[in-house]
Formats: sequence, structure tokens, C-alpha cells
Amino acid sequence: MDVTSSELLAAVASRELAGKNTVFAGIGLPTLAVALAQRTVAPGIEIVYESGVCGAHPERLPETIADAVLITGSEAVLPMPALFGSVLQGGRIDVGFLGAAQLDREGNLNSSVIGDWHAPSVRLPGSGGAMEVMANSREVFVVMRRHDPRSLVSELDFCTSPGPDRALRDGIRPLGAGVTRVITDLGILAREGAGEELRLVATHPGVSADQVRAATGWDLRVADELATVEPPGEAELGLLREEIDPERIYLR
Repeated sequence: MDVTSSELLAAVASRELAGKNTVFAGIGLPTLAVALAQRTVAPGIEIVYESGVCGAHPERLPETIADAVLITGSEAVLPMPALFGSVLQGGRIDVGFLGAAQLDREGNLNSSVIGDWHAPSVRLPGSGGAMEVMANSREVFVVMRRHDPRSLVSELDFCTSPGPDRALRDGIRPLGAGVTRVITDLGILAREGAGEELRLVATHPGVSADQVRAATGWDLRVADELATVEPPGEAELGLLREEIDPERIYLR
């Protein structure tokens, strides 16, 4: 079947949530992935949004973190001090699900500027709560729409969300392991935590390790046993297209 990049990324990312209990979800592909996981591998997962909504059960796909559809039927709506001070800093999030414009081999993220800070070629939305999510979630998953040397870089143009290695070098000890999974349109990169760099652990069908290495801005290591990702199945695609995002808000 014809599968779009968004469908591929959402389906593959959703499978990584099997066995997880709580996820701090960003809008976009993370929202798609979490909604699919709720209907497949993680039916009891609790979704937390940056707007303070905890245990969301939206009847349709939210378009922003402030979409009223998130509030109806949710378990709780918390003020910001409680969300960040108790839920995040309290270590209650299993997985933080983020996106970024740039990522490096340690899993540090840039979502602020492309180019020089004082005269950037592109200004991006910035951190929002991503720094707190990075520091306090037990682990972080990142979904990247593009896998190329401009997105997976040897050095970030700006570090918006430092992973544990960078934080430790600055004398800060974060709670979590930082980025442990990166899902791209070429495959999956992984690491266990501080002291390790991301390595290629799986490729999509028809993609070689050499292709992925050529599209990465650093000398990417490859796992000894490289897996092949199972492509999205009919059931996953049916849920995404017919139930979760029939209006194709995020399924581009």
C-alpha cells in the first residue's frame, strides 16, 4: 500500500509506547502516535499535555495544546506550577514525546533558531516546555520528519533542550535518560542514556545503513544486529486515516 511519511512515522513511533504508562505529548506527529498507541499497543496510557490537561480522552484530534476538546472527559486540568512542579519534576512521566528542527549525536535538541542567534536564517517556536520535558521525563522519544545532515547535525546551531550529557558537563544532574529513541523516515536511532551516543538500530524496508549514514551529519555508528522496521499494517493505517485523523490535520 502507498504510505505517506506521516503515516509511517506515526505508526512506527506508536509501537515504541508499548508498556508505557504516562506520556507527555507534543502536538503534531506525537499526538498522532499517542492516539494510535491508545487504540493498539498501549490502551491504558495516560496522556499529559503542556496546557495542564492530564488523562486526556479527546473525541477528536486536538489541533493545539489549548484545544477545548482535550478538556472534555480528561482526568484533570492542572495549573502550570502543579504540572511542571509536581508531574514533571516529580518524575511522573515515563516518556516525553518531542519534535525538533535539529538533533545531535547526544540527543540535544534545537527548536529555537537556524543559523546565528543574532541574525538567524530561520526563527523557530522555541522551547515551550521542552527543556523541562527533556530534564525530567524518564526518557524522551523524538520524531523527525526529515533525516538529512541539516536536521541530524554534528553541532547544533543553538541548544534549546540539553540532554543529560551536556547538562552533566554544566554541573546539572537531570532526572531522566534524555533521548533514547529517534524515529525518522529512514529508520530508528537509539541510546540507553548518558555516556552513549545515538546509533542506528533499525532501517525501513529498502533503506540501507550506508544511506542512513550518508544522510546523518556525524559519523553514525550502526548496531551489530541491524533490524528492519515492520511497515505500517492495514489496521494501523485504517485507524489513522478513518478514525484518528480523517480530516488529515497532521497526516500530510
